[in-house]
Amino acid sequence: MACDFFSVDTVSLRRLYVLFFIHHGSRRVFLAGITTNPTWAWVTQCARNVTADLRDAGIGVKFLLRDRDGKFGPGVDTVWQGEGARVLRTPVRAPNANAICERWVRTVRSECTDRLLIVNERHLRRILDHYVCDYNEHRPHRGLAMHSPVPPPGEMPSTPATLTRIRRQEVLGGLINEYHAA
Repeated sequence: MACDFFSVDTVSLRRLYVLFFIHHGSRRVFLAGITTNPTWAWVTQCARNVTADLRDAGIGVKFLLRDRDGKFGPGVDTVWQGEGARVLRTPVRAPNANAICERWVRTVRSECTDRLLIVNERHLRRILDHYVCDYNEHRPHRGLAMHSPVPPPGEMPSTPATLTRIRRQEVLGGLINEYHAA
């Protein structure tokens, strides 16, 4: 498991910080929270919420990879150590040490947040909820043999020879398109 922050500026020039976690094995993203002022207490509570979600999903975590950002207080490490995970901190000024998180930040920026005008925190949450759902359930990943991290329930794999009609569904007003067998 790895975690990181990225920031998004709104049209009123307010900076919002997004905390997310990503499971290395499945590439599944967990959106932990959005705030204008990430405090140690807020980040610790987000970590508690994500560990509960992981337990519900049946995902065990051995390691948590994070950077040395001052937003991560000692409570975050305590939460993960309580779950039996060992906390690993990346070296100073080495973004490649947390490459999966950095790549996801680049992807979400280039495909989503850089193409939209964000009004406020509620608007950003709605947009990122849709994007993370699409990323986790519909988007194929090369590292997963072109499968999504969480295949939708009841999805039947089909071969291109058996597909006769394709249905397109727009996500985020056409910013992203999903294609399904009709």
